[in-house]
Amino acid sequence: MKFSMIFEAQLADPTPERERQVIHDCVEQAVYAEEMGFDRIWAVEHHSLTQYAHMSASEIFLTWVAARTSRIRIGHGVVTMPFGYQHPVRVAERAAMLDVLSGGRVDIGAGRGATKQEMAMYGVRPEDTYPQMEEALRIFSNAWREETFEWHGALDIGPGAILPRPVQAPHPPLFMACSKHDTLKLAAELGIGALVMGFAGADDVRAMRKVYDEAIATRDGDRFVSTEANDHFSALCPTVVLDDGPAAYRIGTRGQRFFAEAIAHWYGNGPAPTVHDEHDDHVAALAQDREELVAKLHEANIPARPVDTGTYNARHAYGTAQDAIGYVEQLREIGVDEVMCLIQMGTVPQEACLETIRHWGETVIPHFRTLEGRA
Repeated sequence: MKFSMIFEAQLADPTPERERQVIHDCVEQAVYAEEMGFDRIWAVEHHSLTQYAHMSASEIFLTWVAARTSRIRIGHGVVTMPFGYQHPVRVAERAAMLDVLSGGRVDIGAGRGATKQEMAMYGVRPEDTYPQMEEALRIFSNAWREETFEWHGALDIGPGAILPRPVQAPHPPLFMACSKHDTLKLAAELGIGALVMGFAGADDVRAMRKVYDEAIATRDGDRFVSTEANDHFSALCPTVVLDDGPAAYRIGTRGQRFFAEAIAHWYGNGPAPTVHDEHDDHVAALAQDREELVAKLHEANIPARPVDTGTYNARHAYGTAQDAIGYVEQLREIGVDEVMCLIQMGTVPQEACLETIRHWGETVIPHFRTLEGRA
């Protein structure tokens, strides 16, 4: 089982100074993650989502981190693929260059940039997002594998070549953001790894793993985007781990409350996340937010799904290192290939992030490395 961190560059109370600082804080965490034995970092790509994600140019962030590390893998988690955001050939060129500079450490996740804010900003139509994401993945695969290539689909490209070529053969591993059963099935059919939201808890991760495995078992390979499949299942794991377990739980659930409210704001037209309201019981606040969302969905005759309500579930790896081990044991039993630690949530202080990384590196990750060594 692999261990990684994912970065949104969340910022609860943005000012120009705090925005600059949070980017440098994320770099510090990423470099420390390598020291503490993590296998990979992921950086999202979002645009104009104030507070929720200030990571608009993740290729620059990841290059900066790659220059300061030597082993940890460098993951785009994910690149917004529809053509309005960026041309697929340009993405392929940037990724190949980063693969060269990092010594073959790059991973590429695909996403569709699905908020109304982002699509309006770049002139992307919702109905184009899935087909253009799939076409971009096919363009990457062909461009990286062939000395010269051309492409005739929704885009007409070529003939041309990607220079330099990536280090990894046949190309950097491909993944896709998966928050619903339909996207898990699509990832399996395309032969690429799944990056799964895990907020709804271990039971939901188990159900999503089952959907992914069943789709892998029944596919015929006709829709593979490359010459080989990457059946890697990564699950999000919100976590804050401190010597003071109750403090970790309080800080973690406060951070998750911010995260949940920020998602509801940008994806569901909810109010901006609360920042200065220091509720004594953030679990109760999360439950209240969930009830309000379910009532809103019910009023609109829309069924409440785990993808909608999962961010309000507070049962995660918050507490001491032993608490985190207990939660990750559940993910290991499910068959998760990679645990993606979400630590940098908008209200979590930098000191708590760094201490969490230390506890994972000194206790949690070694625990599972020892188990694997016995197997």
